[in-house]
Amino acid sequence: MKSLTAVQSFRPWPRTLGSRLFLLFLAGLTIAYGLAFAVLFMERYMTAKMVMFNNFEQDIATSVAILDRLPADERAGWLDQLDRGTSRYMLGTGLAGVPISTDAGREIAGKINEAVGKRFPLTIESIPGDRKRLQGHVTLSDGMPLTIDVNPAVMPLAEWLPYVLVTQLVLLILCSWLAVRQAIRPLVNLANAADALDPNKNAPRLSETGPSEVAYAAAAFNAMRDRIAHYLQERVQILAAISHDLQTPITRMKLRAEFAEESVEKEKLVQDLAEIERLVHEGIAYARSAHGNTEKPSRIDVGSFMESLVYDYQDTGKAATLSGSIEAAIVTRPHALRRILTNLVDNALKFGGSAEVNLERDIHGAVIIKVLDRGPGIPEDELEAVFQPFYRLEQSRNRGTGGTGLGLSIAQQLTLAIDGILNLKNRPGGGLAAEIYLPQPIHTKE
Repeated sequence: MKSLTAVQSFRPWPRTLGSRLFLLFLAGLTIAYGLAFAVLFMERYMTAKMVMFNNFEQDIATSVAILDRLPADERAGWLDQLDRGTSRYMLGTGLAGVPISTDAGREIAGKINEAVGKRFPLTIESIPGDRKRLQGHVTLSDGMPLTIDVNPAVMPLAEWLPYVLVTQLVLLILCSWLAVRQAIRPLVNLANAADALDPNKNAPRLSETGPSEVAYAAAAFNAMRDRIAHYLQERVQILAAISHDLQTPITRMKLRAEFAEESVEKEKLVQDLAEIERLVHEGIAYARSAHGNTEKPSRIDVGSFMESLVYDYQDTGKAATLSGSIEAAIVTRPHALRRILTNLVDNALKFGGSAEVNLERDIHGAVIIKVLDRGPGIPEDELEAVFQPFYRLEQSRNRGTGGTGLGLSIAQQLTLAIDGILNLKNRPGGGLAAEIYLPQPIHTKE
């Protein structure tokens, strides 16, 4: 089982599109270049071989003719001058040989036979232990034996050829990489733009230049982004209009209820109207939270801002406390930040009876605001789900504990709008910790 898992985890084929295209381009170009080089090399090899054999045949014929015409006592002095490296001449019968058994040997023997065999008696044999080495035994006109010793060598390659091959391989790799990079760059830009898509932010539009297909895709993406922004704005306008239109009948109904006779039914009616009014306000607040970045950023003193928020709760008799202090200013959207903290503190007071607000900075200097309580907390598997609109842990939806299920959703939306991060964690010993992380740089007060 482990070996199967190991085989499945091994992925020789790369996962990224760029790597796959690069390997395909490089493999195709390398194979094509290799085939072209092989054909050219074989053609040059055959040509060089033919020229070499012709020269070899003429050299053998000329050398044997010279030695035959020289006086016997002068022949030994000419042997070194006739030595060509691959062929040399020895006076005498040479070594005892065996019949030739290789095609290359028979081809060389044929050339020697054409050069010498028509004029002088000739016997060609292969030397035992080295089948590439041949010896041709010739009898000159005066009866003196002459041995032609042939030791063929591989055709040498030019010294510059390996450098050329390496240079061409490097050029293939470089050209393949540049071609793939140019091909996938628009796709990477499109993926980055889609990942960072936020119609509420004034992010630069995707460039609509380049090849026609790329320009068309960029234009379609920009049009989609504009439509999404329009739909979001239209949603807010519709909800705002509904909220405005509902205010009048709700107000009339509340006035009529006030003039009704005191009874249990009247009390229930007033509570229902208050619930409807609260739902309308929370719904429009959630819709507008998606556009929390429409508020103009301003610079605030973090410590003073948090003290003001907590003191407002204390003035109304709520059990809210503040710990920690930061002597710094931060650029943010204060109304959005206040709404986030208000929702979190209200939740802490509602479910825990008290709220502890902690202000601190991390090692990078960013601001961390914590809202702590000692309530029942949230089940671990629902810590992310509570950010969904209208999601409530209390499913009974009674007025005392249910709420609308929009408080944390609004806080999450507004936190994203101010480029922050909101996390929920259960505290050791019971309770919940809501942490707001603001990573933007802060300005220390002078």
